[in-house]
Amino acid sequence: MSEADHVTAFRDEWGALNSKFIVDLLTALEEKDVKQVRSFTRDLHAADMADLLQAIEQYRRVDLIAILGKHFDVEALAELDEGVRDDLMDALPADVIASAIKKLDTDDALYLIEDMERHEQVEILSKVSKLDRVALSRALDYPDYTAGRLMQTEFVSVLEDWTVGKVIDHIGSAKDIPENFVEIYVTDADEHFKGEVPLSRLLRSSRDRKVFDIIDEDATVFSVADAQDDVAYKFEQYNLVSAAVIDTNGRLVGMLMVDDILDVIKDEAEDAILHLGGVGSEEAITGTVLETTKSRFLWLLVNLLTAVLASWVISWFDATIQQMVALAVLMPIVASMGGNAGTQTMTVAVRALATRELGPVNAVKVIFRETAVGLINGVLFAIIVGLFAWWWFGFGGLGLVIGAAMIINLLAAALAGILLPLVLDHFEIDPAISSAVFLTTVTDVVGFFAFLGLASIWLS
Repeated sequence: MSEADHVTAFRDEWGALNSKFIVDLLTALEEKDVKQVRSFTRDLHAADMADLLQAIEQYRRVDLIAILGKHFDVEALAELDEGVRDDLMDALPADVIASAIKKLDTDDALYLIEDMERHEQVEILSKVSKLDRVALSRALDYPDYTAGRLMQTEFVSVLEDWTVGKVIDHIGSAKDIPENFVEIYVTDADEHFKGEVPLSRLLRSSRDRKVFDIIDEDATVFSVADAQDDVAYKFEQYNLVSAAVIDTNGRLVGMLMVDDILDVIKDEAEDAILHLGGVGSEEAITGTVLETTKSRFLWLLVNLLTAVLASWVISWFDATIQQMVALAVLMPIVASMGGNAGTQTMTVAVRALATRELGPVNAVKVIFRETAVGLINGVLFAIIVGLFAWWWFGFGGLGLVIGAAMIINLLAAALAGILLPLVLDHFEIDPAISSAVFLTTVTDVVGFFAFLGLASIWLS
């Protein structure tokens, strides 16, 4: 903090929010000590301010924004989790939201209002300039999760017959250009996109040189309808910093920046992790008890149904289990090893599909590799577990049964772990959401059936 030493650091040595900072700030807020509150928050980055808002109660968020007034960095609103954002947008007056929108780029402004009711959007948009209203209204018409929703409508465009000197003069005098940009976009007189010129190349060129002499005509460009995951993939694949966005007629309408794409990549990575754990993508640490319960209930219900299926398979062999209690002791080992082995394969497969490293070209090769790995691990663990069961219960036949079941289940786990994501992806079903439940079913059913089936044959 630049204020004096009495202001506690916002984060502790591990990077977590400092509880003393929060307590001191809330005390100053309770006492309506405007000077102290502003002293605490003056040097906070917008992202840190967003973390602060998410760490305090809802009514405190509104009080903090109100007491900071014009000193509140509105960019913090664009950094909030969706749940906190929605609650805050419901609590803030329309005038305050409209004031924030006026200061934000269109992509950040859109984030604040995109999930509001239509009449609320209309009310807020009526309080901003016509230019902002048109840009935001148009963006709201684009489908969710597309480039049209991600782009900002502030960009620098010039005509292809301009000179470098004219472009530089234009940048120096124009008032409606974005605060940050790295490319100059080139159009014809009808605003059709022709290419781009890196800012570094422009500054190294002589003033009398024509723009069309230094243009990149093969620059990566996106359509407003392009899916955001495709956009994110190309930004990562081609190391893009920014890119132009065109409409269906080829006219330049927006610009994408890497900071927005990083948010997409982060969100998709988080979604994949949550889905693999059977948690809805909308769940956040800031969610309410009811929201969290609803998010988790469905997949727990599906897991219950698969568990019932596995129990049903076990019931087929109740007479066999009664003959040897050791079978009940060893059953979880077979199912657990299959589940863990399958999860390893599934995790690698889902990640490879998400990063587009796995596809029709190399699918067969990867399937054979995972099958071989499953078979080898199955044999190795069959020896380990078989010898352990023989030592524990003193029956060599029992060791052979569990060893054979281990080979069968780890082989099935490897095949299911790679084939399930591939099949689901082929039918355009997110493999991160559904693979885990199906995989658990396969490994449990196959594991129990193989182990108890072989045991019943051995005991007969």
